Amino acid sequence: MSKRAWALLAAWSVALIYGVTFTIAKDVMPKHIDAFGFIFLRVGGSMLLFWLATLFVKTERIEKADFPRIMAASFFGVAFNMLTFFKGLSYTSPIMGAVLMVTTPMIVLVLSAIIMKERMENRKVVGILLGLAGTVTLILYGKAKINAPNATLGNFLVFVNAVSYGIYLIIVKKLMDKYNAFSFVKWIYFFGFLMVIPFGWREFQLVDWTMVPSSAYLKIGFVVIFSTFLTYLLNLLSMRELKPTTVAVFIYLQPFFASIFAIGLGKDELSWVKIGSAVLIFIGVYLVTQKRETIKEKIPNSK
Repeated sequence: MSKRAWALLAAWSVALIYGVTFTIAKDVMPKHIDAFGFIFLRVGGSMLLFWLATLFVKTERIEKADFPRIMAASFFGVAFNMLTFFKGLSYTSPIMGAVLMVTTPMIVLVLSAIIMKERMENRKVVGILLGLAGTVTLILYGKAKINAPNATLGNFLVFVNAVSYGIYLIIVKKLMDKYNAFSFVKWIYFFGFLMVIPFGWREFQLVDWTMVPSSAYLKIGFVVIFSTFLTYLLNLLSMRELKPTTVAVFIYLQPFFASIFAIGLGKDELSWVKIGSAVLIFIGVYLVTQKRETIKEKIPNSK
């Protein structure tokens, strides 16, 4: 497989894991632990895993001039990103949270055009719009809004999270072009953990761990190991070969995988609306992930 194929496989894997995470995280909070306490546990556990991993992986020395960018990535990609998302998810329903998350590709497309001067190709714009249409339809025709104590605030926080994650994807791209992922991601989580301590420590202390069932421990472990540690590595791997807009469009697949997961558990059922939505999503992802042919590739060899 080519490097690009591996990068696309990594992006698909991230979408699959995140799609399952919506339901798993909602099962844990706020019933067993509040949102900020969960973030404290999630970021702290992942930070330990990243630093342990560097004992077995060769890393490079980070230049002092790059630490401000790393701290910015920590803020937008870890602290602010996770705090707003999990607090928002605790207030709103997973369905509405997923609706707002799919605005991320549009945000990244606009930010890339402004910050990175990336040209907005018509094919990408069409792909993003098709994916957006399919995803919104899929979610709106899913389960009714339930367990949403403050949907307005929750929806706002999830949208802020989508903007934050879009900024992170652009910030971290230059680090990926310069360093091995393990060289800087451990620092991203180190600074990110310092940033979430003031918000999550109190809620973490309030948890009576003797009352938490073993199933909740397993779900927390899944979020730390797979939804955080593994997905961040896979995202960085995909970004080494793909543009931020391409990586971001895979967010459209998360609600699709979430629906498949729910159907598998008997909590939802298949319908023609969902099938049609899935087709739109896959077409959208295909259009955005296809590389534009160069002029040389289009012109046949004259020899």
